[in-house]
Amino acid sequence: MKKIALLLCASVFTLGCCTSQNKNMPKPDANPEDYASIITAENLKESLYTYASDEFEGRKTGEPGQKKAVEFIKNHYISLGIESPIAEGDYFQEIPASYFKGDIKDSENVLAYIKGSEKPDEVIVISAHLDHIGISKNGDINNGADDDGSGTVAILEIAKAFKAAADKGNRPKRTILFLHVTGEEIGLFGSRYYTEVDPVFPLKNTVADLNIDMIGRVDPKHENQRNYLYLIGSDKLSKQLHEVSEAVNKKYFNMEFDYTYNDDNDPNRFYYRSDHYSFAKNNVPVIFYFNGSHADYHKPSDTPDKIQYDLLETRARLIFHTAWELANRDKRVKVD
Repeated sequence: MKKIALLLCASVFTLGCCTSQNKNMPKPDANPEDYASIITAENLKESLYTYASDEFEGRKTGEPGQKKAVEFIKNHYISLGIESPIAEGDYFQEIPASYFKGDIKDSENVLAYIKGSEKPDEVIVISAHLDHIGISKNGDINNGADDDGSGTVAILEIAKAFKAAADKGNRPKRTILFLHVTGEEIGLFGSRYYTEVDPVFPLKNTVADLNIDMIGRVDPKHENQRNYLYLIGSDKLSKQLHEVSEAVNKKYFNMEFDYTYNDDNDPNRFYYRSDHYSFAKNNVPVIFYFNGSHADYHKPSDTPDKIQYDLLETRARLIFHTAWELANRDKRVKVD
């Protein structure tokens, strides 16, 4: 009897250990749609009306409005219980004024992450720039609701969805880094700093960067077909990344992916003009999500009342699903 009792205790102990170790492992029947639905037009609108308000003074790099912006982002992650990969309670990757060109003050990137359950050293980056162009000489505030308030609040909602999944026992297999970079408008400085000076996660372990820059509006070309998005760079470094992106879209959205600006000969050169390029030039596969230019680009008239929040919701959900697939597939996408 004593031997049986000891074996029973050992079995219970082993079961307890396995339960403890696996409580955050992705469940085989996890449905990402359950968590994508957490991303809503209402929440996006509420956040953007604050983030792109006059209070944030156009979020110019290093200026008081940009400091308010990083505090807003940090407090969002704290409220959700999403940790920083830098240090406990420290979400800011400090960038000294000496790194920038011209009369730019110290600034900071904002980093938060959800650690992977099975492959924590492999990282999916979801990025957007937190800055904009500030106040015009005549005193007009450039709120930058689409550029790139839309990308910023999309990441905040995507992070909320991933955290809800983790809390339900569906933590992603790979780590997800939510990266908000500064200094994009003046030369991609924040993303360059992260990739070239202080990559918190080694670039060799970075599976892909999904970069979001302007996804809240419709450009003139698509006024009669709103369910679209420009994708740039998805096939330039990894055929598998492009295939995953296409498969996710076909399964959940059937959105029109417009690859016009993905052309190597595109005169706009958008591939080189947002923060994904800092990763791409370091051989990290990327996708740049973009709604195209519009008449309010870099003007005080880029305001939150002009955002089409139903589209912003759908596009953010698309990016969440793509990140989910990249984070949970058996093997990381290959670099060609």
